[in-house]
Amino acid sequence: MANTNKVITHWKGNLQFESDNPNGKTVLMDTSPEHGGHSSGLSPKAMMLSALAGCSGLDVVSVLDKMKVQVSDFRMDTYGELTDEHPKYYHSVSVEYHFYGDNLDENKIKKAVNLSVEKYCGVMEMFRKFATINTSIHYHVT
Repeated sequence: MANTNKVITHWKGNLQFESDNPNGKTVLMDTSPEHGGHSSGLSPKAMMLSALAGCSGLDVVSVLDKMKVQVSDFRMDTYGELTDEHPKYYHSVSVEYHFYGDNLDENKIKKAVNLSVEKYCGVMEMFRKFATINTSIHYHVT
């Protein structure tokens, strides 16, 4: 059980839930008013996209740091397309990696992104089980 994570998700009333994380941090989840919620927390499906971007972003920043590559800013835009029928899930996902700086090392940045996408990001691997994933890298000179 050394590689097992446990989270506890507690109903807080109406359609709001609070979920913890193995590191002790918590996050609120809710739905929009048109579905009976109050938009007081993150949407569970959108959190999956955040988890994907966060996992890959951690990899990319870590690899870039080891490569001694400097960027002034880094952002990921993640889009998920849901199926039409219930249960609705993301069947197609796009992750856009945006790097900002005045002297970007495009080859090393591309290598860092590819290492995350192809080797390191476990959330990316989970998404591959049910979705087509497209990635792109965008360089912005500042």
